[in-house]
Amino acid sequence: MALAVPGSAALSSAARAADADAAVNGGFESGLSSWTCTAGTTVTSPVHSGASALQATPQGSDNAQCSQTVSVRPNSQYTLAGWVRGSYVYLGASGTGTTDVSTWTQSAPDWQKLATTFTTGANTTKVTIYTHGWYGTGAYYADDVSLVGPGGGTTTQPPTVPTGLKTGTVTATSVALSWTPVTGATGYAVYRDGVKVASTTGTSATVSGLNPSTAYAFQVTATNDAGESARSATVTATTPARSDGGGSSQLPAHALVGYLHASFANGSGYTRMADVPDSWDVIDLAFGEPTSVTSGDIRFNRCPVSECPNVESDADFKAAIKAKQAAGKKVLISIGGQNGQVQLSTTAARDAFVSSVSKIIDQYGLDGLDIDFEGHSLSLNTGDTDFKNPTTPVIVNLISVLKTLKAKYGTQFVLTMAPETFFVQNGYQFYGSGKWGGQDPRCGAYLPVIHALRDDLTLLHVQDYNSGPIMGLDNQYHSMGGADFHIAMTDMLLTGFPVAGDANNVFPPLRPDQVAIGMPASVNAGNGYVAPAEVTKTLDCLTKKTNCGSYPTHGTWPALRGLMTWSVNWDRFAGWEFQRTFDSYFG
Repeated sequence: MALAVPGSAALSSAARAADADAAVNGGFESGLSSWTCTAGTTVTSPVHSGASALQATPQGSDNAQCSQTVSVRPNSQYTLAGWVRGSYVYLGASGTGTTDVSTWTQSAPDWQKLATTFTTGANTTKVTIYTHGWYGTGAYYADDVSLVGPGGGTTTQPPTVPTGLKTGTVTATSVALSWTPVTGATGYAVYRDGVKVASTTGTSATVSGLNPSTAYAFQVTATNDAGESARSATVTATTPARSDGGGSSQLPAHALVGYLHASFANGSGYTRMADVPDSWDVIDLAFGEPTSVTSGDIRFNRCPVSECPNVESDADFKAAIKAKQAAGKKVLISIGGQNGQVQLSTTAARDAFVSSVSKIIDQYGLDGLDIDFEGHSLSLNTGDTDFKNPTTPVIVNLISVLKTLKAKYGTQFVLTMAPETFFVQNGYQFYGSGKWGGQDPRCGAYLPVIHALRDDLTLLHVQDYNSGPIMGLDNQYHSMGGADFHIAMTDMLLTGFPVAGDANNVFPPLRPDQVAIGMPASVNAGNGYVAPAEVTKTLDCLTKKTNCGSYPTHGTWPALRGLMTWSVNWDRFAGWEFQRTFDSYFG
């Protein structure tokens, strides 16, 4: 049976005769042989043909990718095809030497064919083909995967050791490397401090995700069908300190974040978008709320004239948002709040959330999303005790929708979270219902979400207000009302902590540029208000390790991103006291 290739009329008969299927075990008749899978198995039903097919199940932080690397010829056209079923199933190829390709289906209740084509680069002799699902979307299936094109060659000896390894541009978080090409090599592996961290088909690579002010050692090896060479001579590089405070999503080094009552009025009164002072770097529109707790269908309704007599028109509101963005500010939609509980307990709710939130972002031209799930929005099922591998649907589905939205809108999408201390720092003592049950299942329930999104998270600003006493890393309880509480709570985020006291299950620290401290703007805004002098003490201690009081911090973080407050409206009501405190401290 011949496989039709788009544009095949341009190929000669000789070229077509030389075409072959480069994929090995594409029908999974030999189990997972030749495939590398993060979470996969073979099943006998359903299958597209033959006796077996791939079944892979994504989790909250794993898209269940299965891949294999195959030999190809340079400057040649290939067609990648396969049959899939399930939701959000992808098929693609990387390392093509030209433009990497992928195709996907949002929903395939029965077997559906996916196909795409690519042309290899002038020096490309290996490509990686893969299939994967999407985070937390349930099992997907794949069968009869093929890569049709000119067959690749083979070699019998590993290549020689690469020479000429040198460093290029070095930043606070990355090091560029390059080396001399090796005859007979089809790829290269890069090692950092003895650990393989990257593979490439070219003679250069940039190793990212590094820490500032840190020395690293690098080596490279050459590979082909026959194996891997010995490692090259070592080169070293030391990353510089950050000079921009982190630079997440184009935020200033120190940012002021505030919630704007956009859908309701209260005792603070309505504030028009255009009247928000320039000091506010991130403006969270409060709130988008669901049509029901479990629907996932989020609506953002602006405050009606009957409740907010001075409310601006939609046109003026949108124009003011654009003006803020032109001035470098970020405007986000905040989902949830005290009255907007959201439980994404089903795949239907998950999908509705992505669709409806996307509509709000697109309608108003917003920069991103703030998650302010409170009350009973998040809790952990009995037995869900590992924050690194959550299984509870409301947790897994929330992780999935945030990753989906981040992927949809790209790297400049701003993602922030505003959990209460009960859902984060309280996890130091208690996590979910506990190993033996009986605890409040909401304890620490935000931790798996934060952890799964830590590479995508712009800001975490825990609400250090409306909180009961919380145990700090000094194993003492800390209560609202002074700098001590904010220092202890923030130190936990920047130091990391064992979850539920388990030294083998540690929540890693966040970067300081990802953390802002949440405080009420005034005594009217919420329990836990502190005077400006206490705000200054908090910042002094965390960024300079001075004025600390009794709590022993575990570091100094001058790159701490800044402050968040509830709310812009309440700060205006109080004469902009909170804004002035921020401005006077950070200039």
